[in-house]
Amino acid sequence: MFAIVDIETCGPKYAFQKGRIIDICIVVHDGLQVVDQFSTLINPECHIGSFYTNLSGITNEMVQDAPKFHEVAKEILHYTEGKIFVAHNAAFDYNFVKDEFASLGYKYKRDTLCTVRLSRKLMPGKNHILSEIYALR
Repeated sequence: MFAIVDIETCGPKYAFQKGRIIDICIVVHDGLQVVDQFSTLINPECHIGSFYTNLSGITNEMVQDAPKFHEVAKEILHYTEGKIFVAHNAAFDYNFVKDEFASLGYKYKRDTLCTVRLSRKLMPGKNHILSEIYALR
């Protein structure tokens, strides 16, 4: 089973500033078909700068009444438990999710599969931007 995850954030993680998740989508796939899914905006409890609003399309107003991470953590655990965490640039998405759980005092650990690394192995020398890979179908 696979938990295919995509997140949007309000910035990178630096020692002096911590980016937070503002949107998460999880699609559970059994290898043949989608069997479940979960998606929500998340209130990051910090300001989303214009650069990240332009990048993601998500505004401060959109997340103002959204649940905070701790309010959706159980759902995220449920949808990813016992599944391989799959993402395009998995280290980015996985580390943000892992760090959000760490801030709650929980050690989040999942096996991961990075579709960027996989596409580089399957299609060496090609562009590995997700929209371009999808167009090759």
